[in-house]
Amino acid sequence: MNAGHTSVRSSRNGILSRATESAAPQPVRPGRAAALGVAALAAVGPATWGTTYVTTTELLPPDRPLLAAALRALPAGLILLALTRRLPSGDWWWKAGVLGLLNFGAFFPLLFFGAYHLPGGVASTISAVMPLLVAGFGIGVLKVRPTRRTLLAGLVGVAGVGLLVLRGSASFDLAGIAAMLVATTLMALAVVLSKRWGRPEGVSLLALTGWQLTAGGLVLAPIALSFEGLPGHLTGANLVGYAYLGVIGTAIAYALWFRGIERLPASSVSFLGLTNPVVATLAGLLVLGQTLTPWQVGGLVLVVVSVVVGQGRRRPATRHP
Repeated sequence: MNAGHTSVRSSRNGILSRATESAAPQPVRPGRAAALGVAALAAVGPATWGTTYVTTTELLPPDRPLLAAALRALPAGLILLALTRRLPSGDWWWKAGVLGLLNFGAFFPLLFFGAYHLPGGVASTISAVMPLLVAGFGIGVLKVRPTRRTLLAGLVGVAGVGLLVLRGSASFDLAGIAAMLVATTLMALAVVLSKRWGRPEGVSLLALTGWQLTAGGLVLAPIALSFEGLPGHLTGANLVGYAYLGVIGTAIAYALWFRGIERLPASSVSFLGLTNPVVATLAGLLVLGQTLTPWQVGGLVLVVVSVVVGQGRRRPATRHP
């Protein structure tokens, strides 16, 4: 009898233990409306980056991609460090360095090189493969297999961007294309690593952004000064261009982008990057007087569909023992 009671109690304790574990606090996922709000703010980042191409060609000194990258990253990083007054600790010294190199130290020079050597629309077209790259990296790093919906939406996005920005008059530079492809790959890897590592407890997003910008800027500054140097004269337009890219296009845009990475699935965030070529194309329309063909209008529709489908609610992954 005692043994029977003991067995019953053990069984009850096991059930209670499992019930307690299942009732333990789980990571809070934003609701549908909140997720859309987070996505909308995160999209400000790539939308702002879509103006990088026209800003580079119209406002910055010619043929200085390293200098443009350094002046975009380091001042913004130092400003954020001064505002947050927080430095990394422990393994976040090297994690911030890795993310800073991927997001800024290597990405920015490649981005500006592509902007100097390719039309904005063509340069941004290559970035449309990022959702597919994030899906691929996610398999190895996050152990998350992309759904058919994600892959289909990614392919639709690539097709839409291709129709949107590729025209018969578009010129191609192989070095510029290679630079943009590598840059997009690095950014996709940074998205996945950011999702895996998260954010240190008690550290704000502005502080984390400042760490990465400063790390990337410290790598870029000596290289830029050694290979390109400072221009003999900076015009008012040059200063406006650098200030716009540093404050709005970097400090603010990346803080919102990292917030989206933290709160949304990596694949959802990657689709928001498709707003980059849309804005790049619209900037060409408004600033450079370009026009849209019917094929480009169709491409714009496909891009919007891809972004919307990419933000669809996903079922939680089922884990099997």
